[in-house]
Amino acid sequence: MSESTTGGQMKRPDERVLPKAVRLLWDLDSAGSRGPKRGMSLDQILDTAVAIADAEGYAALSMARLAKALGFTTMSLYRYVDSKDTLVELLHDRIFYTEPDLPADDWRGGLEAWAWAEFRAIRAHDWWLDIPLTSPPMGPNNMTWLEAGMNAMSSLDVPEPLKLQLLLNLSIYVIGRVRFLRDITRNDKDDDYTEILVAVLDPQRFPSVTSALTHRAFDSDDMNWDEADFSFALARLLDGYQVFIDAHTGK
Repeated sequence: MSESTTGGQMKRPDERVLPKAVRLLWDLDSAGSRGPKRGMSLDQILDTAVAIADAEGYAALSMARLAKALGFTTMSLYRYVDSKDTLVELLHDRIFYTEPDLPADDWRGGLEAWAWAEFRAIRAHDWWLDIPLTSPPMGPNNMTWLEAGMNAMSSLDVPEPLKLQLLLNLSIYVIGRVRFLRDITRNDKDDDYTEILVAVLDPQRFPSVTSALTHRAFDSDDMNWDEADFSFALARLLDGYQVFIDAHTGK
């Protein structure tokens, strides 16, 4: 979509050509203006949708299920949100409602705090991982997070495209880790992983794995393994960022 300038000022695109979800996300559409006299806000709709997904999973969320929870007919709901696809785009932005709190003038500390904030936001609503990602995020909450992450690197003498790549790579790491933890927990059958491996592995065929088992590499009794694993790998990722940035800036 092209934009033009008039008198040195940026001209906004015609709001009528923006997708419905974008107009709702940026409060450019009067949702529900033709609805019944008893109204409901978009915030109420989205908060109810999040509550359903939190309790029952993303697969349980439908326009009919949402309308029932709100006490409206499905047709009434369509006056506010025109389709399930639009609802999904709104929800993709919704869980990042709280802006990350990052330390100032510390790019590494800022990115670390940013990653932890994203980790906890997604874990709190891990059904978000089941939403198909069909386009880059365009909502105000995602843009606020993008602004915060880019601003954390503002002091770095690195081109803007590289900063964006570093932030995107960090986010992909976070999403992958949360997905792994969610799926492992979901499929946990309360079996003792270590005991099973000890019972089936031949030390002659798998000497390195057997050594790891012997030295309790898989034990997690004394730590929050989910967060400890995330923290360790995040630190190694940021170590790599430090090397890259130092090389790029000639330090």
